[in-house]
Amino acid sequence: MYAWGVLAGGAGEQPPPLRPPPPPLLSLEGGRMYGAAGPPARSASAPVVRSLRRPPPPATGVSFMNNQKQQKPTLSGQRFKTRKRDEKERFDPTQFQDCIIQGLTETGTDLEAVAKFLDASGAKLDYRRYAETLFDILVAGGMLAPGGTLADDMMRTDVCVFAAQEDLETMQAFAQVFNKLIRRYKYLEKGFEDEVKKLLLFLKGFSESERNKLAMLTGVLLANGTLNASILNSLYNENLVKEGVSAAFAVKLFKSWINEKDINAVAASLRKVSMDNRLMELFPANKQSVEHFTKYFTEAGLKELSEYVRNQQTIGARKELQKELQEQMSRGDPFKDIILYVKEEMKKNNIPEPVVIGIVWSSVMSTVEWNKKEELVAEQAIKHLKQYSPLLAAFTTQGQSELTLLLKIQEYCYDNIHFMKAFQKIVVLFYKAEVLSEEPILKWYKDAHVAKGKSVFLEQMKKFVEWLKNAEEESESEAEEGD
Repeated sequence: MYAWGVLAGGAGEQPPPLRPPPPPLLSLEGGRMYGAAGPPARSASAPVVRSLRRPPPPATGVSFMNNQKQQKPTLSGQRFKTRKRDEKERFDPTQFQDCIIQGLTETGTDLEAVAKFLDASGAKLDYRRYAETLFDILVAGGMLAPGGTLADDMMRTDVCVFAAQEDLETMQAFAQVFNKLIRRYKYLEKGFEDEVKKLLLFLKGFSESERNKLAMLTGVLLANGTLNASILNSLYNENLVKEGVSAAFAVKLFKSWINEKDINAVAASLRKVSMDNRLMELFPANKQSVEHFTKYFTEAGLKELSEYVRNQQTIGARKELQKELQEQMSRGDPFKDIILYVKEEMKKNNIPEPVVIGIVWSSVMSTVEWNKKEELVAEQAIKHLKQYSPLLAAFTTQGQSELTLLLKIQEYCYDNIHFMKAFQKIVVLFYKAEVLSEEPILKWYKDAHVAKGKSVFLEQMKKFVEWLKNAEEESESEAEEGD
C-alpha cells in the first residue's frame, strides 16, 4: 500500500483515522443468531435456533477483493436430452398408402412384378406398423372404412383382388403374392389372419362379385396353409347368417378349397380347430338340419361336403346316444323306457340297427367294474349279461345286427385278456336268451369272423357249432317227415 502522503499529494499530513466497519447483520454468540441490536428477549421455553452458517471474519482496516468469480444462480431440477430414436413417430397410414399405391400403379397387372415390389418395399416401409393398411390395399385397392367401404377422398389402385377377374386361376395367382410376402416377412402372418377375419365381418359391405373373389382366395389360402381354419368363426356372425351371406360365401370357399386339396384334407383342418361339427351354424337356427344342409350344398355342387356333414352328425348323435344310455343304466331306468328312447333316437338321427347294437353292447359292458381274475370274470360276465339280455335282444331283430354283436363280442374278449376264455360262454348265453340265432353264429364261424384271436375263439366254439349243425339237420329231417 502506498503511503497516505504520497497519495494525497501533501507531505507531512497525518492520515485520517480509519472508520470502524459496520456491525454485521447477524452475529453468532453461544450458538444463537441475533442482529446488531443484540439478542432478543426470549422466554425460558423458547427453542434455541442454531445456525449452520459461519460467522463473518473479524473486521480489519484493509479490505481485499475476492478474486473468485461470483456463481450465477441456477434453476433447480435436472434436464435430460431426448434421443431422436426415443421420439414417437406420428402414425400416418395415408402417407404409407400413397407409397404403396404409387408402386403398385407402376408395376401394373403383372403379379410377379407386384410380388417383387412388395418384397423390396419391406426394407424401406414399416410393414409391421401398417400391416392392416397394406392388406386393405392389396385386397380392396385402398384403406377400408368400418363396414367395408372405400373412402372417396382416398387414393386407390386397380391392382388388387377386388378389381381382378372373377376366376379361380386369377385368385390362385393372387394367393401366391400373399404367400411370398408372408414368407419374406414372417411377422405379417398374424396381421394377415386378423385382416381376413375383419374382411369376413365386412362381407355385407362388398358386392357379390367381390365376395366371390374373396371366397375363392380364402379357399386357396386355407388349402396351402397360409390361413388357419379358425378364421371361419367370423362367418357365424348373426347378421351374415340371417341374410344368407355366410352360406353363399361358404359355397365358393369350399369349392376352391376342395379343388386344391380333397374332402379328407378339408375335414382334417376343420377337426384341428374343432369346426367339424359347426358347419350347420352357417344357417339360421330354424334351418339347422342335416336335410337342409345336404340339399343346399348338394345343389351347389358340393355333394362330398354334404355327405361329410351327414356322417359327422351321425357320429355326434351316436356319441350322445351312448352317453345317455350309460346314464340311464347307471340310474337303473326300466328297460322299456331305455328301449323306447333308443328307438326314437334311431328314427330321429337315421341310425341303423347294426350300429345301435354296437352302442348298446359297449354301454352294457362299461357299467360294471370287472374282476381282474380270469377264473372269476367269466362268472361275473354271465351274471351281468343275463340281466341285460332283454335290452340287447330288442336291437337284434336283423341277421346283420346279430352278426355285428358277435364281432363286437369277439373284439372285446380279445382286447380284454381276462375275457379270452369267456367268449363261448357269452355266445351260448345269448343263444339261450334268444339274442342270437343259429344262422348268424354259423356264418360267423365259417367266414364272417375277424382275425383277432380267431384260432382261440373258433376252437372254443367248435363243439357248440357242431351241436348247432346237428340240431339244424335233425329239425330239417323232422320237417321233411312231417310233409
